[in-house]
Amino acid sequence: MAYQKLQAERALKVIPSDTINIPNVAGPAIIGTTTQPGPSGTALVDGTQNFNSTQGLIGSIVYLAGGVATVTSIINNTTLGLSASIVNTGSTESYSLYADDNNGCVLQTGIAGTIRVLTIGGDDVTFSVVAGAFVPVQVKRVLESGTMFPNDIIALW
Repeated sequence: MAYQKLQAERALKVIPSDTINIPNVAGPAIIGTTTQPGPSGTALVDGTQNFNSTQGLIGSIVYLAGGVATVTSIINNTTLGLSASIVNTGSTESYSLYADDNNGCVLQTGIAGTIRVLTIGGDDVTFSVVAGAFVPVQVKRVLESGTMFPNDIIALW
């Protein structure tokens, strides 16, 4: 039997969601900071960007300290509409925009518990894991419902 070892070159802290996939960190990304509070938690404002000049933003995944959402609209050059209220309207925050074309990642967890995932093949599976465990299955999404300790999961590619 061949010796197999995990050698990841990319990693991302997972924000579990019942509806949004783990984003593809290998693809093009926009990383920035909100420059002013948006009109609501569903509007991301960055005065340094020209979102109208960037192709393919609708459907992109937004990672922010407040959670995860998808881009639903480009309101103007500096403002994106989001699918969920994740923007803290009282302060500036760092954000990352990623493409939604994750072709599968493996997971590592720091705390024992359960991780519920959607695999690349479309299977909904719950794993019981020990602290520091790897989940060696090609995962598309970590589901918030059914996942214990959701803040301690890393996706690896």
